[in-house]
Amino acid sequence: MPPPAAAPKRWTSERRFYTGMALALLATVFAGFARTFFLRAWFPEVRHLAPTETIFYIHGIAFTAWFALLVVQPSLVAIRRIDLHRKVGWFGAGLAATMAVMGVSVALVAARRPTGFLGIPIPPAEFLIVPFTDMALFTLFVGLAIARRRDPQAHKRLMLVASISFLTAAIARLPFAFMESGPPAYFGVTDLFLLPLIVWDVATRRRLHPVTLWGGVLLIVSQPLRLWISGTETWLHFANWLIG
Repeated sequence: MPPPAAAPKRWTSERRFYTGMALALLATVFAGFARTFFLRAWFPEVRHLAPTETIFYIHGIAFTAWFALLVVQPSLVAIRRIDLHRKVGWFGAGLAATMAVMGVSVALVAARRPTGFLGIPIPPAEFLIVPFTDMALFTLFVGLAIARRRDPQAHKRLMLVASISFLTAAIARLPFAFMESGPPAYFGVTDLFLLPLIVWDVATRRRLHPVTLWGGVLLIVSQPLRLWISGTETWLHFANWLIG
């Protein structure tokens, strides 16, 4: 009589990798928004950098919920609750759509302030392209992840790259002096989160997965491109029309 087949491991190295990445992203979100959102009462010296409009706090809750879901989802797979994983996934899709709409809305609210984006010494019409592009990339990657949900390797990577593309707002608020240099610093730190995925692909596949390659290229190329576009007459005319 043949021996019974061994039960599949629940916490595989792959699940530990994606859960670890999700925890790192969630920790970055907490660190970035700790002074102006999570622990606001303990940092009165930076209260001028905290928005006063209610919509920003609703957006902050949704933003945090997204990264929390990124931790929960691989955990549900690990405990073999695939049914719940799929149900939560559709909730996540709705949350992503809500975040995209709210992201554009809060960007316009910030741009219409007399002082512009808090803590950002760049004219609002120019800087508006940064959150707009973040929202566009996030929506694109999440949409592709939903379309490729039956391809686990592509789906996981698309969700991770989508979350990394959306991380710039938290990174810009990290309390480090070099962040004062503006978007190049924000983007550079954001791109560092692609490195573990690149290393993981090389270690496990001996080559980059197409999502890692093309998703990473799209994210990185978009960064100098949006800075160039932000100073063009066409963009400024469009942005000022939106703000006005």
